[in-house]
Amino acid sequence: MKRKIAYLTLTVALALTPLAFTTGCAVTQCRETAGAYAKDKKIQAKLRTALYKDPVVKGTQVEVNSLNGVVQLSGFVDAAEAKDRAGQIASSTKGVVQVYNNIVLPTGR
Repeated sequence: MKRKIAYLTLTVALALTPLAFTTGCAVTQCRETAGAYAKDKKIQAKLRTALYKDPVVKGTQVEVNSLNGVVQLSGFVDAAEAKDRAGQIASSTKGVVQVYNNIVLPTGR
């Protein structure tokens, strides 16, 4: 009896595993095509590289997400100039349609 329960549990777990790994992907949810997904990854890579190279923005403090050319910047920076510069870099990156600059500045300084 214990063996049957173990086999049943294992079978259910294996059947649900692909579902768990594909539910978060925008391509499988039909929010973007595979080509758009590849373009978004390219935009993210270009933008991250530009942020790392910039002397004002610390690229390690900014997270970049992209969906269909719409870029969201998030994270924490030390100064308003860094936030503004990150937004400028993002908007000047080829392929970016819109930028949401959700970078947070420290309070109480």
